[in-house]
Amino acid sequence: MSSNNYYDVTTWPVGNASKDVGEVINSIIADIKDRQSATDENNGGKPGAVIYLPPGDYHLRTQVVIDISFLRIQGSGHGFTSSSIRFNVPEDEWPGLHELWPGGSRVIVDLPKGADTEEAKGAAFYVERTGSPRISSVEFSNFCIDGLHFEADGSGMHPENTYVNGKTGILVANENDSFRVNGMGFVYLENALTIYNADALSVHDNFIAECGSCIELRGWGQASKITDNLVGAGFKGHSIYAENHGGLLITANNVFPRGASSVHLAGVTRSSITNNRLHSFYPGMLILAADSSENLVATNHFLRDHEPWTPFVGVGNGLDDLHGLLSVTGSNNSVIGNHFSHIIDAESIQPAGATPVIIRLVAGAGNFVSNNHAVAMDVHATSSDSCFSAQVDALLTTEASKVLAVTAVSVDPASARNTILDSGSEAQIVADRAVNAIRATPAIGS
Repeated sequence: MSSNNYYDVTTWPVGNASKDVGEVINSIIADIKDRQSATDENNGGKPGAVIYLPPGDYHLRTQVVIDISFLRIQGSGHGFTSSSIRFNVPEDEWPGLHELWPGGSRVIVDLPKGADTEEAKGAAFYVERTGSPRISSVEFSNFCIDGLHFEADGSGMHPENTYVNGKTGILVANENDSFRVNGMGFVYLENALTIYNADALSVHDNFIAECGSCIELRGWGQASKITDNLVGAGFKGHSIYAENHGGLLITANNVFPRGASSVHLAGVTRSSITNNRLHSFYPGMLILAADSSENLVATNHFLRDHEPWTPFVGVGNGLDDLHGLLSVTGSNNSVIGNHFSHIIDAESIQPAGATPVIIRLVAGAGNFVSNNHAVAMDVHATSSDSCFSAQVDALLTTEASKVLAVTAVSVDPASARNTILDSGSEAQIVADRAVNAIRATPAIGS
């Protein structure tokens, strides 16, 4: 059954979707607003619409501004493929590659570069509406947003490896309710998805990688979820970041390495970080900062190992090995049943000669740390020009020259009245026994 609330960008009479899909979508939104002007008509009035992008390439030279509720922009394929691998293959090998660019329903961000302070100017899709009620039920589904290229940043690094271009995929600027970002692909954007003041947001089943930062929930928010995503930021940014959120669910995500952090929460309370697979080349994988309290961190798998791909060897996130893979600044958090694999070359430890820290309680009180398991191995780090094979080889290698000494739990003086159970041997727990309750994991033969 056809509907005048279903639009195909390739058949809309205004503009040319392949040359500037932004102009086309803005024209469609204007038509929706013109036709759906009544706020109460037969117990309805503004049902919204679906805008469809068939598989194909669509340059976006005009920013899409969304200021209506109940709008779904959908495609027929998230289209992700690794641009980073392609750009690090010698150009004389490009003719032999099966494809050079992401595909599916692909929006290519060709916006003019704005000033560094103009966050909104670089957004392909800009959601902005004030007033009451909050803008609601805007959905992005099943298409690719591609930033195309990164740029030189003065570091001397290959321009395509800087993660800098001033481009954002989706920026939501105002209070919003029940937004959905599902089944999307994001690649080569400085910021993939930035959402302010979210309520009941769902970020689910997306492929967000090779972006400076991937998912950022800013301002404040509640009752949202980040679930079942494949995510991997660049070394300057966050894979998953949230601030001042309550009731946030971060579950079943596969977070790739190279992001400065896997999950970074600031001022987040009464939330759950569970059943994620987190992989990083640096310390500071999961950070609970700014008095993040009463959170559950449970049954996650942490893997810290070395960067095996030649173009990024030697790149770090500025943190040393005393920072901890998991650090907590906050109170009454529960850290239960997590597995940590810490597989590094002892010669690379910073500062030299230090004992790396797995869990660090920095400040706060009343945290509960129980039944966590850390495996630490000293391995000889190698690198390769092949991203895929180097990474797979590193993941599958379990042979090691010897066990690496680590501090399983380190408690700073500013953190007290914590309970630490079965999360490290007596020697692996560094804490003031007078102000913390500790039951060490029994040693073999004890």
